[in-house]
Amino acid sequence: MPRLTDARKELRRTQIAEAAVRCFSRNGLERTSIADITAESGLSAGSIYAHYRNKADLVRAAAREVLAKRAEVLGEYAAADAPPGPDELLSRLIAAINPAEARVGVQTWGEATTDPAIHGIVVDMTDRMRAMLRDCVTAWLVTVEHHEPAEARERAVPIARRIMALYQAELLYTALRTPTEETAS
Repeated sequence: MPRLTDARKELRRTQIAEAAVRCFSRNGLERTSIADITAESGLSAGSIYAHYRNKADLVRAAAREVLAKRAEVLGEYAAADAPPGPDELLSRLIAAINPAEARVGVQTWGEATTDPAIHGIVVDMTDRMRAMLRDCVTAWLVTVEHHEPAEARERAVPIARRIMALYQAELLYTALRTPTEETAS
């Protein structure tokens, strides 16, 4: 059997992680089996296990996949000639919420209360997201509001915390809506 290139391996890992997100969204973390993810991805169980040791690895990968999407967008915002202010940043983040990813995120938060491995993932991902928000707000304060970088970074911390809290509230709201409500909005 031919060996996969590194790029092909990464594509395969992404394909599996995206299938896991769809399954977790539909069935829940607890009720999703590797067999479900295998069927959803169209790959063999052997292929799944060649890339991930177990379901916990897939939960980590799904969380990383979602964060990577947010990191890319936040990086673009921070690098813009005129980065968005806090209100616009929050509006853009809310507009980009994917209901399936929101459901998986909320389920992951729930699992984090009893599973130390998942707890670590959630805390790490939340801290990283908050740091990205802080960097984006810092860029706005420096570029648009003309604050000194050190002062801007200090001022950005509480603003980023509030943006993160409001964003998480919107994720929860989106996750709790029924599929009918999703299409009506």
